[in-house]
Amino acid sequence: MKQSFYFQLPDWLVNTLDGISSGPLNDQAQMRLAIKLSQTNTEQGGGPFAALVVNRADNIIVAAGVNLVTSRNLSCAHAEMVAISMAQQNLDCYRLSDKGDFQLVSSCEPCAMCFGAIPWSGVSRVLCGAGKADAEAVGFDEGPKPQDWEAALEHRGIEVVTGLLRIEAAQVLASYADSRGEVY
Repeated sequence: MKQSFYFQLPDWLVNTLDGISSGPLNDQAQMRLAIKLSQTNTEQGGGPFAALVVNRADNIIVAAGVNLVTSRNLSCAHAEMVAISMAQQNLDCYRLSDKGDFQLVSSCEPCAMCFGAIPWSGVSRVLCGAGKADAEAVGFDEGPKPQDWEAALEHRGIEVVTGLLRIEAAQVLASYADSRGEVY
């Protein structure tokens, strides 16, 4: 039986992040990067999702994640879960709000699992590209989530922005399905 568990980012992602300017990125630039990472992840054999955790004080990326479900055989390795976990490890805390004000930028609206993790992650804002309907249209099972999930997060003090560059983000999902990528 294995005695350790961790998310290991793909080498291509680490190299991509190393090549990004260390300057601040606005919301649209952050989402464009998440969409680009989701597309690249599909080209590298992963799922069509990516996420970033960004420090809101300076708009600097503190962590990134891509969907590692099929490439690492981990059903919980959704892009948001990977990005949040990496941010917590990078900042040495289990609640990001202990270290500042952070936002989660996701190429797609969170599924039921990722929605459940967001309040405990310590992020104060969530930006979403594609929607649940876009993911389900190509066959992904997003799981049961409250219909008013945005209001539920906002009730907890977490701002939610949906549909940011939705068409571009949804295109990655559609291209993945067209290429017969594994839908789980």
